[in-house]
Amino acid sequence: MVGQRRAVPFLVLLAVVLVLGSACQTNPGVDVAVAEEGVGESYKIGALVAVTGRASSLGVPQRNTFEMLQQQIDAAGGVRGPDGLMHPVEIIVYDTESEETKAVLGAKKLIEEDNVAVILGPTQSGTALALIDSVQKAEIPLIANAASIQIVEPVAERTWVFKTAPSDRLVVAALIEYLQRQGISRVAWMSVNTAYGDSGKIEFEAAAPGAGISIVTSEKFEATDTDMTPQLTKIRGTDAEALIIWSIPPSASAVTKNAYDLGLDMPIFHSHGVGNETFIELSTKEAAEGVMFPIGKIVVADQLPDSDPQKATLLGYVEEYQAAYGEAPTTFGGHAWDGVYLALQLLEEVGPDRSAMRDALESTQNFVGIGGVFNFSTSDHNGLDTSAITMVRIVDGQWTWVQD
Repeated sequence: MVGQRRAVPFLVLLAVVLVLGSACQTNPGVDVAVAEEGVGESYKIGALVAVTGRASSLGVPQRNTFEMLQQQIDAAGGVRGPDGLMHPVEIIVYDTESEETKAVLGAKKLIEEDNVAVILGPTQSGTALALIDSVQKAEIPLIANAASIQIVEPVAERTWVFKTAPSDRLVVAALIEYLQRQGISRVAWMSVNTAYGDSGKIEFEAAAPGAGISIVTSEKFEATDTDMTPQLTKIRGTDAEALIIWSIPPSASAVTKNAYDLGLDMPIFHSHGVGNETFIELSTKEAAEGVMFPIGKIVVADQLPDSDPQKATLLGYVEEYQAAYGEAPTTFGGHAWDGVYLALQLLEEVGPDRSAMRDALESTQNFVGIGGVFNFSTSDHNGLDTSAITMVRIVDGQWTWVQD
């Protein structure tokens, strides 16, 4: 977590508390937090995560990240609020079960019963879009973990909505730039029939013509489909030079395996929705070989140059998550990390006042996170640019940073 600009006060506090905690082992009657400053009211952060359901491969790493950070916050005694007191922080997590209705009900409970100051998540574009009316009416900040740019645009109708996942518009821009460098001008498109797939398709169709790229055919499939051979057979009969697939596991893996079994002889590009080991496991190592996709830098953190402004922060998160769960984190868990640290920063600055938190978040600059370096503004509630995105290729079952 080194390199996180405005989380430094919390990190310093954590180090101090750990030292004091060690000293207090010989004096069990001493309460570290009380001995330091005194304790104020608890601050509450709400979180909605797809722990179960079709998006669980994305949501479980987020849930794990929330739990890991909760332990760290507890060890530090909470955060120091603007009143100078230490405040315990509770992250209240509800499972959306990958369903829009469950997400809306979870948000209602967080707002009306738990009285949280801010909501983090949910995991998917569809569930995030389903919450917009609720958070706008309740006037509570939402920091979503999903991709669709429609979550935060138009900003005039999304004044309380922000997000940490890079928008599909940025991801599409990075992909198109790579296709241009490789001289690929004709592509076939396949996308899942969800808000995520539809939004990606809209963004690609809008950007491709200006880059001299044509879509020779476009196909859809359902999130529950396991056999996309008919669509792939149609694509094989075109003059497409590459196939672009916009989905998440398990359907993203199914279509990749179908393409391999069919012997489809063209480069395959995916969206950033496949940045976890589940994609490779479900696709099979053989079928995933050579697949490329644009994504945040977390999956190739150790391959980045030391000059990259995110590298230290990324490696810190990787080390902590690996120690806690025995496996590497994903880009999706990183969205949760960013949300928590943004929320902690806001609580330190202005306390649990929802309106003040919204205003402070909108003016946050140079926040070095897992998803990128965030610079929010009145016209940009995602705060990222294409420098947050890199191209990755799967080689022998491993993420490999693409530099060509």
